[in-house]
Amino acid sequence: MSADVVIIHTDGGCRPNPGPGGWGAVLRHRDSVREMCGGEAGATSNNRMELTAPIMALEALTRPVVVHLHTDSTYVRNGITKWVLGWERNGWLTAAKQPVKNVDLWQRLQKACARHRVEWFWVKGHSGIADNELADQLATRGLQEAIAASAAAV
Repeated sequence: MSADVVIIHTDGGCRPNPGPGGWGAVLRHRDSVREMCGGEAGATSNNRMELTAPIMALEALTRPVVVHLHTDSTYVRNGITKWVLGWERNGWLTAAKQPVKNVDLWQRLQKACARHRVEWFWVKGHSGIADNELADQLATRGLQEAIAASAAAV
C-alpha cells in the first residue's frame, strides 16, 4: 500500500431513526491516526449521519490526496459512485421525478470528493473490521456528546 494513501473508515447512525444522531470517522495516513466524531441532538436520520461522516473526514484533509474510503452504507457508496451524477443532471430529481433526499449533503460530499482522488469501498458493518468498529464507537460517542451538550445548554 502506498504511503501517500489516506485510509478512512466512516459510520453514522441514529437512535431512534429518525432521532438524535452521531457520526464517526477514523483517518489513517502512514503512522498517524485521527479519530473524529460529532452529532446532532435534534431529529436527523441514519442516512444524514452516514453522509456526514465522510464529508467531515474529507473536509479535514489539508491537501489533495488519494483516499480509500470505507463505509458500511450502501446508500452512501452507491449514491456517490452511481447515482449522484444522474441526480445532478436531472436537476436533483430522482428517476421518479421526486426531489433527492439530503441534496445539501450530496452536494457537499461531491465538493469534498473533488479535492481528492477517492476510491469507495463497502464493508459489512459489525463484522470485526477494527476501524469500522471504531468508527461505529465514535458515532455512538458523537451521539452521546450531542445529547449531553444539548441537555447542558437548557
